[in-house]
Amino acid sequence: MEAKGLEMNILNQLDKERRPRNPPLIVNLKRNSSIESIHRVHAVICDSKGRVLMCAGNQEHETFVRSALKPFQILPFISSGTSEKVDCSEKGLAVCCGSHSGSAYHAREVFRLLWNSHIDVNELQCPVPKGRKSPLEHNCSGKHAAFLATCKKLGWPLNNYLQGEHPLQIEISRRIADLLGLPSEELLAARDDCGAPTFFLRLSQIALLYATLSGSTQAELEQVSRAMLAYPELVAGKGRFDTEIMGRGHEQIISKGGAEGIQCIGRKGQGIGIAIKVEDGSKRAKHAVALHLIRQLEWMTPSGLEELEEKFLLLGPGVQLEVQGLLRFQET
Repeated sequence: MEAKGLEMNILNQLDKERRPRNPPLIVNLKRNSSIESIHRVHAVICDSKGRVLMCAGNQEHETFVRSALKPFQILPFISSGTSEKVDCSEKGLAVCCGSHSGSAYHAREVFRLLWNSHIDVNELQCPVPKGRKSPLEHNCSGKHAAFLATCKKLGWPLNNYLQGEHPLQIEISRRIADLLGLPSEELLAARDDCGAPTFFLRLSQIALLYATLSGSTQAELEQVSRAMLAYPELVAGKGRFDTEIMGRGHEQIISKGGAEGIQCIGRKGQGIGIAIKVEDGSKRAKHAVALHLIRQLEWMTPSGLEELEEKFLLLGPGVQLEVQGLLRFQET
């Protein structure tokens, strides 16, 4: 009996150690005064040295970074001199980082990049969205155009530019691994919906990427962040979350989301990044948490936040999202 009791104590202690010190955030969907749905959310804030400053839930939660990776996937486009060679403006860089709405405005910018690179639109391997007529209208077309332009300048093949063994994807992996301070062989990749590789990372690693993006210490990343903040509508689209956040953030808040409940935020010039993951992948919940944390950190004026909360948290008459919990300082 004593041995069994000792074993139970050890198991209980191990279970306690596995639990996150800080509880996750909870997003409630309320209809009138009744809770209809509940979302659990993990969030972490890091500095540019990779130190976890605050968190809610499990800072080591692993997830695919999805489209929040785009600002880093276009680094070879800049470092190779391709962006300069094809006369890519800040507008062009912004749409390359974007998950855009496929409007004529977005499609024109992507087409301009391909035209300046002497690349046919049919070389794009992102799908034609349902109900649309061209791959230019796919929300990842900017990133794909940057991929193709880079390959053409460096003499790499265009027909298989999305394959993991392609020189472009190897270089992207190397650059991202360098930012994370680990060997590229340790990155676990999978195919994203647009066909490009995306990586399976810890939330603390994703937050580190955005802390680095917002830190203004690396010239290429400074170009990327400046373009995103200068043309937020090209990163998403009018009325979309990332565009609205950056448009109201006085060029201080970088915002980029990804599918399945991924949302990332950076504080320009301060080298601070936030990564958010909703366990069930809810889009509405990640938006609610992002606004909740921006309010906690006082990164936006109250009036700007109120406008965004009205737009993204009030879902209909008597229907609203409420967030419970806070980022807490990390215990040592």
